[in-house]
Amino acid sequence: MTTHKRIRPFNTKDTYPEQKLDNDLSQGVVARGTMVFLRGQVSQDLDSRETLHIGDAAQQTEKTMQNIALLLDEAGSCMDHVCRIVVYLTDIRYREAVYQEMGKWLKGVYPCSTGIVVPALARPEWVVEIEVTAVIPD
Repeated sequence: MTTHKRIRPFNTKDTYPEQKLDNDLSQGVVARGTMVFLRGQVSQDLDSRETLHIGDAAQQTEKTMQNIALLLDEAGSCMDHVCRIVVYLTDIRYREAVYQEMGKWLKGVYPCSTGIVVPALARPEWVVEIEVTAVIPD
């Protein structure tokens, strides 16, 4: 775990026992360092801009998280530095698949998380978009 102070960390297994989720989250994060703001990421190849995994929320999330990891690395950061995520879904029924995949990438990190259901994203084939704020510790 990073040097950031995670306030009231919890796991979604306890908070939402009726759902098949296993996400390490926290109510707040106190961080000092260099901030990294990532644009909302989707299931798109960052070089070709091709949309990938149309119709599959879990695979779209995996590609989205790969993009986030790559961009954090390019910024001199990593997943351990993630303090806040915002998850945009086009359908609440995608929540379980999206959070299951996202949870694999953020195990032991405990970021603050907000989930929002929206009518649409910038392209109709996108079903999930994830925005990340990371802080590289001093």
